[in-house]
Amino acid sequence: MRTTRVSAVAPARMTRRLALVLASVLLLASCAAPGPAAPVALPPTHGTFDYQLGGTYTPPGGLDVVVRDATAEPAGGAYTICYVNGFQTQPGDDRWLDHEDLLLHDGDGQVAVDPDWPDEYVLDPSTAGQREQILALVGPAVTGCADAGFDAVELDNLDTWTRFDDPATGVIDPAGALALAAAYVELAHDAGLAVGQKNAAEIAATARDDLGFDFAIAEECLAYDECGAYTAAYGEHVLVVEYPDTLGTPFEEACAAPGTLPLTILRDRALGTPDDPGYVHEQC
Repeated sequence: MRTTRVSAVAPARMTRRLALVLASVLLLASCAAPGPAAPVALPPTHGTFDYQLGGTYTPPGGLDVVVRDATAEPAGGAYTICYVNGFQTQPGDDRWLDHEDLLLHDGDGQVAVDPDWPDEYVLDPSTAGQREQILALVGPAVTGCADAGFDAVELDNLDTWTRFDDPATGVIDPAGALALAAAYVELAHDAGLAVGQKNAAEIAATARDDLGFDFAIAEECLAYDECGAYTAAYGEHVLVVEYPDTLGTPFEEACAAPGTLPLTILRDRALGTPDDPGYVHEQC
């Protein structure tokens, strides 16, 4: 289980470097993501939404759309999205230490870890060979979501290339990272799954139009004024998760603001269950 982080670069701060990256990604994506073989079902835009990575439960009145870990069971009667960590390793997944060539290394030659999640290694999709091997290892988790009966997959840590861009920490090639994203999208579509973009507001349009993502899951987009970037790309097919420590305004006021989407929720950072201390779940 994990919570995730804020997009590192706001849309208004798109740099020349990012523009060049996206231009190169278009060339890669044109080959890597031909689009779904058949239409996929998108999540509803109204109803009851929950984000359940810290434990599963059914609230009173049931659920219409919910995100659960790939190791959990889909929610009966609800559109269920499967969480897969597509660009970093899952905690305790030691098989990656047998594939160190697929992991990012820092300036000292050590395997890089996420400073916010030190039990997760960072994948390095910089070359076509590395991407092929990463897909061989992570791909079964994606197709396993379809086999288990999930409706869609959420690919976490799409934004690693924005956070690892310094030789001291290790550098992820942005075009390689987004080419891997396109490969994941193609794999998921072939399995009949819709695919959710997780964070990285600054590339929402490219993620939708060129990489093939179908909807978005946006953490803290109200807190950081990024929701418009997602809705411009995906319309109302955006699931918004906010947290009390960063929202900065009463949740009721945030919900009443123009443009706030119906499937906007406030959750505790641990994403716990109603039996856990500190549990929070409110919806607009």
